Amino acid sequence: MKDYIEERAIQIANYIIDENATVRQTAKRFGISKSTVHKDVADRLVHINPELAAQARVVLDINKAERHIRGGLATKEKYEQRLVACSKEE
Repeated sequence: MKDYIEERAIQIANYIIDENATVRQTAKRFGISKSTVHKDVADRLVHINPELAAQARVVLDINKAERHIRGGLATKEKYEQRLVACSKEE
């Protein structure tokens, strides 16, 4: 494996742990795809630094378990904004 890929995998894991970041946030921050984030953390990092991989996996598992809640809150906020905009028009 190339050195820059190993370094990126470590940086990604540290970012996820430090910022409690989601896969989507991490991908945006590093300018890579969500698939690459998964591949780096789930496959590559396990061979490079298993301890760090396990810590990152815990954060990602928590985020995955909570994603339906975040999605519901985003939808709620979207419709509340529409309601405010509609009431201003009247």
